[in-house]
Formats: sequence, C-alpha cells, structure tokens
Amino acid sequence: MIGTVFRSEDVPAEHRFDYWRELVHRAIAPSDITSDHAADFWAEQRLLELGPAMVWPVSLVPTRFRRTEKMVRQCDPEMYHLSLVLGGGLGVDHIGRADLYGPRDLWVTDTSEPYEVRPPHDGDRRLVTGVAVDFPKALLPLSPDRVRELLGRRLSGREGTGSLLTEFLIGLDRQADFLQPSDAPRLGTVLIDLLSAWFAQVLDAEDALPPETRHRAMTAHIRAFIRRNLHDPELTPPVIAAAHHISVSYLHRLFQEPAPGESEGEGETVAAWIRRLRLEGARHELADPALRAVPIHTVAARWGLPRASDFARAFRTAYGLTPKEYRLQALSSPEQTEQAE
Repeated sequence: MIGTVFRSEDVPAEHRFDYWRELVHRAIAPSDITSDHAADFWAEQRLLELGPAMVWPVSLVPTRFRRTEKMVRQCDPEMYHLSLVLGGGLGVDHIGRADLYGPRDLWVTDTSEPYEVRPPHDGDRRLVTGVAVDFPKALLPLSPDRVRELLGRRLSGREGTGSLLTEFLIGLDRQADFLQPSDAPRLGTVLIDLLSAWFAQVLDAEDALPPETRHRAMTAHIRAFIRRNLHDPELTPPVIAAAHHISVSYLHRLFQEPAPGESEGEGETVAAWIRRLRLEGARHELADPALRAVPIHTVAARWGLPRASDFARAFRTAYGLTPKEYRLQALSSPEQTEQAE
C-alpha cells in the first residue's frame, strides 16, 4: 500500500474537524478551512506522496478553503493545485474568475495567488468527492504567464488528455492498496508528464514539451486506448499505430518502457501486453461465481479471444491449467464456497 489514510470515524467526534484540518495544513499550502458541519464532521482522505507530487483523493461534507493574501505572504510553496470533482459540486474564486464545478470538471489554482473554494449552496450536506494534486510549478515546462490563462477556469476532464488524466487519478485511488512504495517515484513521473501534456493541450502549446514528456504522455494515451478496446479481436499493433498516427516501429519503441505500476525492467511487446491483459480479464471472470453459467468461449470472446483453441493454449501456457480446469478449481475453493453460501 502507498499513502496514509484518514477516516473521521477513527477520531473522537469532538476532535474530527480540527484533526483533519491540521492534517491538510501539513500536506498542502496553508489556508483557512471552515465548515458548517464542523460539529458533525465526516471525511475520508488518502495522502499519496508520488515523488514531488502530492495526490489526495477525498470525500467529505461541504467545506470552505480560503487562502488569503496574508497567507500567501507568510508562506508560498510555489505550487500549482489541480482539483478533479467526481461527485457533488464546488465554487471557486481565483484571480478575478469565479465559476461552479461539477463531476468531471477540473480547475487549477496557484499558491502564489489568493483563492477561495466554497460549497455552491449554504447548508447543503451532500458529500463532495474528488481528487486533488499539488505539485511544484518549476516542474511544468510551460511559462507561468501561459499557465495563468487557465487559473480559475472550469476545464473538462471528459475528453482528450483531460480524460486520460482523470482516469489516471481515479485509478491511483483504486489501486493504492495494491501499489508499493517503490512504485511512487515512477508514478509521480508519469503524473507530471500527464499534467504537462494536459496543460499543453489546453493551451495549444505541445511544442513546448520536452521530447521525453511527449513520448511518455503518448505511451499513456496508447495504453489507455488498448485497455478500452481489449474486446476487439482486430486490436493489433498496425491498428493501434494507425489510430494514433504513428508508425508501428515507433509504437514498439514506446513500449520499451514498462507500464506505470508494473515491475521494472524491459517493457513487454505490444502484442504480449495485450495478450496478458486479455488473459487476466478472462481469468478474473472464470473465477467469478456470478458468471459460472457463462460458457468459457463466451468469456474468451468478450476479451477479444474468439478462437477457443488459441485461447485454451495461451491460457494453459500462462497459468498451467486449461480454462475449464482453472474455473473448476477456482469455484470449488473454500473462499468461493463461503461466498456462494
């Protein structure tokens, strides 16, 4: 597991809000934090240190964050703050811009400028969920004057690199229990690359990115494309390369680096990575009691493996059992028997 977790129910009720507020103050740029629900506060939050970046998935009752000019003068860590809203809503006031943000919206603030993040409606107790990122401004290969064009604006996390960034942040939270501390530095590098690519795309400034950043962002794009299309048996290196307007040889070069969160060392070939993801997906479904009545060939076809003989041979090579043997073994284990009962 990476990161530390705060759950309000782990703290006595009378101390919950103050304890959580102090935790946030230690992690990010100081701000004045208040809530109409401080007396009955509820929050769950994880703090992930990924190299120079701090990522904090959070779910909490409506809360107000206010960073004043005095706070800026007293302490400025020279950071950009990005927030992704996943549930509920928030209002943001920053450098003379004010807007409301809902699910899959993104915004950026600068710790060198005052800001206010507030609930959109007074007295509303509906939970706000999202993911925030704090990272040094110096790591972004774009001038502060260009980035200022984005501050306080409502930006979309629904398409393009914004969608990729959104899915990456959601995935970090979901996989945090399975990631190791040794994964953190490389995940931080991938995150900074995605942030840089997203900023550059929104600002139409891709030429300002270093080649290695563009390459890593492109690789992340391609891997996300592959995951979305694993069901398609025609998903091959030439098809993938054509969809991204690159050559097949360049696609293979990009895959020399291992995927984020996977073991260090030489990366798999494109075809090997696709095959492994498909087999893992099929293996997971074969072990699911809720899918025991689904024919094995149907499971395989759903994962882009329509030829039963090819699937059986690849599955046995990977796991030492035929798909039928694996399903029988998995569904007869004590754990599955208990779940069925």
